[in-house]
Amino acid sequence: MKSWLKWALLALVVALLASGVWRALSARKAQQQAVAKLATQNTQAVVELGAADVVQVTTRELATGVVISGALKAVNSAMVKARVAGELQGLTVREGDAVKAGQIIARVDATEYSARVQQAQQQAQAAKAQVDIARRNFDNNRSLVQQGFISKTAADSSTASLAAAEATYQAAQAGADVARKSLQDTVLRAPIAGLISQRLAQPGERVGVEARIVEIVDLRQLELEASLSASESVAVRVGQSAVLQIEGVSQPVTAKVIRINPSTLAGSRAVLVYLSVDAAPGLRQGLFAQGTLVTDHVQALAVPLSAVRTDQPEPYVQLLSGNQVLHQTVEMGARGELDGQALVALKGLAENASVLAGTVGTLRAGTVVKFTSPATPASGGQ
Repeated sequence: MKSWLKWALLALVVALLASGVWRALSARKAQQQAVAKLATQNTQAVVELGAADVVQVTTRELATGVVISGALKAVNSAMVKARVAGELQGLTVREGDAVKAGQIIARVDATEYSARVQQAQQQAQAAKAQVDIARRNFDNNRSLVQQGFISKTAADSSTASLAAAEATYQAAQAGADVARKSLQDTVLRAPIAGLISQRLAQPGERVGVEARIVEIVDLRQLELEASLSASESVAVRVGQSAVLQIEGVSQPVTAKVIRINPSTLAGSRAVLVYLSVDAAPGLRQGLFAQGTLVTDHVQALAVPLSAVRTDQPEPYVQLLSGNQVLHQTVEMGARGELDGQALVALKGLAENASVLAGTVGTLRAGTVVKFTSPATPASGGQ
């Protein structure tokens, strides 16, 4: 009896332990089911979207190219410099003043140069008098030689004297011309029409030869000097167009390639490309411009660049499948512009598929969406 009772008690204990374990497991399973149900309810939270929040994947013609940037420069500019030394007088123009070609900008004190002209002219007159004397002697000696009164050697001497006097007179005339040219150089004129961009000297200041006085720029023709790498420059041709965004100018400005430097820059091996910029209000020399130089056009399935997400290891889009959001991995291709909007070609999507625009925040995969109005996906814009 005692052995039987012992085994009965042992079986009872085991049964009680098994019952406790089963109840614990059941409670844990019920808790997990409740958490899963709650998570499912959260996942199934409906997000409302508007028609503008969806874009459609369509075949587009993308204008591809290279990014360019640089400062605007005036095609025609001039630096007015002093050609003679002296005191600067009559400089009244300032930055922003308009000048015409040939207009007098300033003068250099001409007192010394006027005196030099007079001195050179008098020296030329004295040399002319010596020529007259030498010519009379030559004429007399030639007659005497013909009559046999003097030797031929004396006649040759008078001929040499006449030649020397004439050479001295010509040198004096050249000196007078140089003096007159220096006098003319005391007047500083504008070589081109334009606007004063810099005034680098003041009236009453003594300036030396080649001293810079004012700079003139002509804003009627502006160009952009862009530096491209050797690989980028291969596709660039004269006549290709670009759309530029210029600081301070709200509207895009068009430009066209007019020249390509045949040589690379030493050191950087970059190639300089020059673009003629269309006239637009508010453009100034030195303004920074950047944009895309169109080098080719390609046909591809494309969406706005902003619709592609990059917060995961691989780029993806938020694809609409029925009324749910899916994260679809894509392969990005050529980038380009259309009507001023940045687009990117994609692989991994079907044509006419609908994806969420870049203005929509990142949604969890499986999120249910509904539209506040009937969805009419845009073909390329937001």
